[in-house]
Amino acid sequence: MAADTATPPPSEAKKRDFALKREVGLIGLTWASMGSIIGSGWLFGPKDALMIAGPSVIISWIIGGIAIVILALVHAELGGMYPVSGGTARFPHYAFGGVAGASFGWFAWLNAATVAPIEVSAMLTYAGHYDFANGWIDEKTSVLSATGIVVSVILMAIMVAINFLGVRKLAATNSAMTWWKIAVPLLTILVLAIVNFDTSNLHAANGFAPAGLKGIFTAVSTGGIIFSYLGFEQADQLAGEAANPKKDVPRAVIGSVVLGTIIYILLQITFLFALPKSAIGDKWDSAGSHLYTAFTGPFAEVATLLSVGWLATIIYLDAVISPAGTGLIYTTGSSRLAYGLSRNGYVPSAFEWTNERGVPYVGLIAAFITGCICFLPFPSWQSLVGLITSASVLMYGGGPLSLGAFRRRLPDADRPYRMPAAEFFSPLAFVITSEIILFSTWETDWKLGVSILIGYAILVINRVFHMNPHKPTLDWKAASWLLPYLVVMGLIVYLSSFGHDEKNPVIPFGWDMAAAAVWSLVVYYWAMAVALPREAIEEMIGEVVLPEEGMEQPTH
Repeated sequence: MAADTATPPPSEAKKRDFALKREVGLIGLTWASMGSIIGSGWLFGPKDALMIAGPSVIISWIIGGIAIVILALVHAELGGMYPVSGGTARFPHYAFGGVAGASFGWFAWLNAATVAPIEVSAMLTYAGHYDFANGWIDEKTSVLSATGIVVSVILMAIMVAINFLGVRKLAATNSAMTWWKIAVPLLTILVLAIVNFDTSNLHAANGFAPAGLKGIFTAVSTGGIIFSYLGFEQADQLAGEAANPKKDVPRAVIGSVVLGTIIYILLQITFLFALPKSAIGDKWDSAGSHLYTAFTGPFAEVATLLSVGWLATIIYLDAVISPAGTGLIYTTGSSRLAYGLSRNGYVPSAFEWTNERGVPYVGLIAAFITGCICFLPFPSWQSLVGLITSASVLMYGGGPLSLGAFRRRLPDADRPYRMPAAEFFSPLAFVITSEIILFSTWETDWKLGVSILIGYAILVINRVFHMNPHKPTLDWKAASWLLPYLVVMGLIVYLSSFGHDEKNPVIPFGWDMAAAAVWSLVVYYWAMAVALPREAIEEMIGEVVLPEEGMEQPTH
């Protein structure tokens, strides 16, 4: 069924006079994605992941990189087909209707709106190196003090204020920051590799793979690896403001994820081999005041131990710039996602209001408020990463399902980039998302479940109180697979070796991965069978996409 339409009242239409503007080129799109990929992940991920998997963490980064490349190829095709603002929130809407669209839209917004406060937390953690920042974060509990909360709110406000300047100035600001953000990790790799490259660290402490295969997979999700790779979808989120979206969006998505993957793998190798023996204990996860596990600024402290003070100074400076740039672009992405959700009728129509610079400002305000809530007494960077990773892969899961549906229902649609072997890689990409959710552990996933319920409550309130004149048909049949998928995946995680009782799981390690994979394939082909018919998809796209976004109807 297509969505029901309603003409906005004059007061609403008046507030929408300023449309999104197509002003972002290929470099701006690529740097939007790269600016999101290179953030706090490089500052903390190599240390946190090494603590979980030991030197075998190099394999974890390769696995995570392959997984993200596959997901990126999916989104490259989708972004080229339908370059709309907040794309990742809207593709499932086109393929499966209201219920799926609302759900994946919430997953996407939850991810985008909560990344900025995590990046701010990273900035304050590294800032603790300086005397003026002492006391901003409690060293024992890793939570913000009252002063730390005030500083964090001010930093969030600055990110939002820059976004109010418009997408062209935002792209210029982000591009300048991204050149720096790429240069510093590359400089760090080069210098540390020259100063100390001790390959014997591969077998130091309690060996190459102290936690075995399970540790390798756990590090992918809870060690910050997938979190570090996140961000390639920002080119999709800004597609509605791209000057040449059908060509530039796929190039930006693919180019950014390939470059990011190479940089992160080299960073992990460099960090491992640069560690002095004096900083490695008897175990890779051992606690100790003089061991690397106690580092609050991992790369900077390694540089200090190796007597490269000038590099440490640059890294401490970058610890402000890199997270700030990522937080900046995710604040942008969250407002565009809210815009897309409103266009689809899931949240109040106020989220479509734009100022004279074409900025959807209500979404920016919502992002600021959400960020401030996240600054309440929460634990450290690493413990927040798991939740965001799970929300992100749920968001990404809508991509393979949408791609599979479009390939079946709209085989002749214009595809500027066509993913090779999609019949194989599309279901594989969906399996990958489920495996990452499994690796995130029950301790993280139950919190994600609560967040999902909160999102559904917001969507219901919007519908009941008629806060958006556009009333999408919910298409329960087309999304009949969604609730069973979430419930059964939750059950698999709970009973697995990553579940509530890791020592005595009902489903042993290995079998739990197989169970998640089989269930994912069942759901994937179930979704393909019940996806909206071609006519409904075409009508859905025609109704929702703004005329000024320059979209063409699918050809058949």
